[in-house]
Amino acid sequence: MIDERTAPYGLLVLRIALGAMWISHALLKYVVFTMPGFAGFLGSQGLPGFLAWPIVLAELIGGVLIIAGFYGRQVSILLLPIMAGAFMVHLPNGWLFTAANGGWEYPAFLIIASVAHALIGDGALALRARPLLFWQAGTAPALRSA
Repeated sequence: MIDERTAPYGLLVLRIALGAMWISHALLKYVVFTMPGFAGFLGSQGLPGFLAWPIVLAELIGGVLIIAGFYGRQVSILLLPIMAGAFMVHLPNGWLFTAANGGWEYPAFLIIASVAHALIGDGALALRARPLLFWQAGTAPALRSA
């Protein structure tokens, strides 16, 4: 059962936390690892180093859009390939993110939180909330029971 009085604020909290995590991912790469360092890391993983700036900008701008609730559901979906890439990089390191070189539990959680946000909605105080699949509210196809 969903409490319709408080659910929008719970979604707001999820949206702010998720957006902050995306922003912190971008800032970690820019401030701590530096852009040349992150580009080198991408190269060590067999990925082109020129992806460093697009990844950081996508995480930063995407995090801001999620917090603002400006097409946040769609942004959460669009950012999934970035976190899926992080998940794959950390997969060989084991479960815990505190393991050497970081494990995969944190990227997995952010993937799940992003999918949950996309499925549930933006919640309260969103600037431009839209249905996930762009159809008008109330016109979604009905589920049929077998």
